[in-house]
Amino acid sequence: MAIQFYLNGELRQVASVAPTTTVLDYIRDHAGLTGTKEGCAEGDCGACSIVVADMFDGKPDYQAVNSCLLMLPQLDGKQVLTVEGVAGTEGRLDPVQAALVKSDGTQCGFCTPGFVMSLFALRHSEEDITDELIHDALAGNLCRCTGYRPIVEAARDSCSVAGGRELLEALAASDDYNSDGQDFFAPGSIEDLAGVCADHPGAHLLGGGTDLGILVSKERRPLKTVIHTARVPELREITEDEKSLTLGAAVTYSRALPSIKRLYPSFAAMIKRIGSRQIRNVGTIGGNIGNASPIGDTPPCLIALDATLILASKAGEREMSIEEFFLDYRKTDLQAGEFIKSIRIPKLSKDQDFRTYKISKRYDQDISAVIGAYRLEFANDKIADVRIAYGGMAATPKRAPACEAALTGQTWSADIAAAAAAQVGGDYAPISDHRASKEYRLKVAGNLFQRLYRDLSREDKTLEVMAI
Repeated sequence: MAIQFYLNGELRQVASVAPTTTVLDYIRDHAGLTGTKEGCAEGDCGACSIVVADMFDGKPDYQAVNSCLLMLPQLDGKQVLTVEGVAGTEGRLDPVQAALVKSDGTQCGFCTPGFVMSLFALRHSEEDITDELIHDALAGNLCRCTGYRPIVEAARDSCSVAGGRELLEALAASDDYNSDGQDFFAPGSIEDLAGVCADHPGAHLLGGGTDLGILVSKERRPLKTVIHTARVPELREITEDEKSLTLGAAVTYSRALPSIKRLYPSFAAMIKRIGSRQIRNVGTIGGNIGNASPIGDTPPCLIALDATLILASKAGEREMSIEEFFLDYRKTDLQAGEFIKSIRIPKLSKDQDFRTYKISKRYDQDISAVIGAYRLEFANDKIADVRIAYGGMAATPKRAPACEAALTGQTWSADIAAAAAAQVGGDYAPISDHRASKEYRLKVAGNLFQRLYRDLSREDKTLEVMAI
């Protein structure tokens, strides 16, 4: 079956392009729209930024995304804008374009289209424009060859102008697409998803594609069978009761962030450092878990928060603790034909505190060297219960039982924090790689207890997460 989408207002129906063709390659090579550029091909530089629009909560929703990481069928039923399509009638520049020209914020030409698209999405976001919001919106556009100040000035001038662009008539999306010997399934119900997973147990499960997309954008691997989860309503749900927050596995970071910020502020601060808005707009927490990377940012936090996973298949559902889900390096307890349906996170009680700290070479948009996550429960001035988990310290995200034992039952003090730090070497035997040496990882993981002590003791109120 064909897929269809609007590209700069023009209906496109595609039936004979390989499904693992990246959106960037389609835009440039098939549509001939070369304003969108390829820089890093892994979602870091932002040169390939475009805007994908759809309805959300009854309103038009414009989101900047990295076209280098998206597979073409992910556009099915949506509306897409590139830098060639943002200008108004009779060739009038969009306010973002005009402001960049006026402020001399234009780049050499290679990265400017990505800046335009990020600010175009911000202008249509209906958010209160602040400098903090502008910097966040531009964090995924790394080029600064003309200086950052005029770009921010252009954002201040143009993004205060309401967007106002209306969506075109909605398009139907296809459940499957195949071409060039490759199959792409996009089931629209959880029953259909379970059936497709049962029929294709070796398929690649695709949430947003911020990790899997690198196999096609960077490594140019033609994946034979891909199953896309983003069209299943149950996997996009966010529900909450008195005891827990439940996130569907296909909920993006951007959609989850308001709930997480309200309930777990430190976790939310860390999520904003996982990647740019372009990444958060498509990346999913379920995908971050299923990927099972030992340096994934969310699993240590979820382990420390005592989260559980609901796994589903054609045979039914089962629930398990997330810490039991990770078996070995890139190996999980997910069975053939099974997928992650949702993540249930207990709410913090009034006696519990949660903190997480990410250590990376660069503050924004960098892979972690170490992630530390800590949930402490206090009773009568003593630590009644503690859960500690680290990423980057073992083949899987893993709890720290010796550190936990050193804290449990103790009165919270600098000496007790130091005693827990001394146990890190007994809990972990990390490796050295290009991100950090094993010695550095052990040292910094221990030092984070001092950061935790100051944070919880209100000695240092400035940062909830930090980078080194």
